[in-house]
Amino acid sequence: MTPRGLLWSEIAVVLLVTFGMSGLRAVLKLVGALLDPAPLNEQSVAIGGAQASVRWLDVALQLSSVLSLLSWAALVLVLGIRVVRPRASDAGWGAVLAACIGLPGLVLYMVAVHMGWSVQVKPSMGLSLSGIVLALLWAEANALAEELVVVQWLATRLETLGVRVWVIIAASSLLRASYHLYQGVSAGFGNVVMGVVFAYVFLRWQRVWPLVWGHFLIDAVAFVGYPLLGSHLGL
Repeated sequence: MTPRGLLWSEIAVVLLVTFGMSGLRAVLKLVGALLDPAPLNEQSVAIGGAQASVRWLDVALQLSSVLSLLSWAALVLVLGIRVVRPRASDAGWGAVLAACIGLPGLVLYMVAVHMGWSVQVKPSMGLSLSGIVLALLWAEANALAEELVVVQWLATRLETLGVRVWVIIAASSLLRASYHLYQGVSAGFGNVVMGVVFAYVFLRWQRVWPLVWGHFLIDAVAFVGYPLLGSHLGL
């Protein structure tokens, strides 16, 4: 097999065992939600829901899922992707990205639920200490896996293959959107925008850590901030 053939094969295999398969399952879940007689905004999906009725077993299963995501991030490192060292400024730029993406995304979600375009997304890890720790671990695992695989690894491999920049950005953003479709069509649109911004930022500056920080902050607010706010406002 030629070097180009090997790279295309690597892309196909890695996506099949990571976010490509997640995207396929999310599309099928969206089809199921659309076929359900209940309107989308009367349906809900739990993020981080209990995986077992026994607490210690639930924690063990949650941690195994977190480790699975981290293994996806480790996979691309084993495949030769080199990650630059983090800087203190990465957290600040990540916060800027989180604000630019997260706040409009929240507005889009609220409008979409009101208009019946999205299911209700309900973080369900609880407000106990263990629940908050698990939520933050999930946020970090999501951030590392998605930004290393969906942005850096995919963009690097496609650049090596001579793919045009706009095609790389489109591929990365559509992949990101695909595995969020279980949350509704609006989640797909929102993640296309996030994917375009994140892919452009990476290709422009060749740094993944601001993306990891931004993604972590967005998820941390969604997983922990929303339940905390809801408990005070009765949401």
